[in-house]
Amino acid sequence: MDIRPRRSVLYMPGANARALEKARGLAADCLILDLEDAVAPDAKTDARSRVADAVRARGFGRREVVIRVNAIATQWGLADLEAAVAAGPDAILVPKVSRPGDIVSAARILAARQAPPEMKLWAMMETPAAILDAAAIAASGNRLACFVLGTNDLLKETRARPDAGRFAVTPWLATCVLAARANGLDVLDGVYNDFKDEAGFRAECDQGRSLGMDGKTLIHPSQIAVCNEIFSPSDDEIAWSRSIIAAFDRPENAGAGVITLKGRMVERLHLEMARRTVAIAEAIDKLKEAA
Repeated sequence: MDIRPRRSVLYMPGANARALEKARGLAADCLILDLEDAVAPDAKTDARSRVADAVRARGFGRREVVIRVNAIATQWGLADLEAAVAAGPDAILVPKVSRPGDIVSAARILAARQAPPEMKLWAMMETPAAILDAAAIAASGNRLACFVLGTNDLLKETRARPDAGRFAVTPWLATCVLAARANGLDVLDGVYNDFKDEAGFRAECDQGRSLGMDGKTLIHPSQIAVCNEIFSPSDDEIAWSRSIIAAFDRPENAGAGVITLKGRMVERLHLEMARRTVAIAEAIDKLKEAA
């Protein structure tokens, strides 16, 4: 089972050379090197070159590296995509996705530039149209690997109130989780803006994990440790998962659909969940070893 942890996904401004260098030593599972929102219009060309050079230089260890380009319809979008493909990140994050065609168009550009099949696309789900068409977007091609929620943009576009419990946002998150899972995609929660409010951030991470998110996008390195903690399987979860796998591996349970383990009924669907939990835990351990 080939699984990449995506617990903590940190945005890094592409125009900031110091930040890009610092990113190489951070404990985030994934880095999004941003050419869009974090870069002023007059700095976008320089940022593109800086990010491309940083990605080509490698040195990020096992961290997954993603470049967020500007939307294709903008004056920078096509050049961003071409530079990103040439640099060779793990994935390219497409902003302002509103329909399946946005992903299809980006995938065609990647194919025309001979991007390898392992270079994936991620989709920013940050418009009302994207939420309404989430299922079709999720099914828009085998380049697509991940949904990234843009909750700040969604709040702006809908005029919803940004309350602590995310009353308005939760249905949008759940819709994207369902669409992603139906199509074998990962899905990442949006950012938490007050990086000094650890209690509020922890609560939102807990909520995201309960909804089924694979991880959370971050705006500050100080958020990484809490995010990694909450989106990692606990020791108890790992131990229970290993016991389920071991029980189904016994010869007498080879053909069983349901078994009893420590007084609990366990089905094969729990076996599948257990294998994923163990695979995630082992992948996290590899990240730690490489740090």
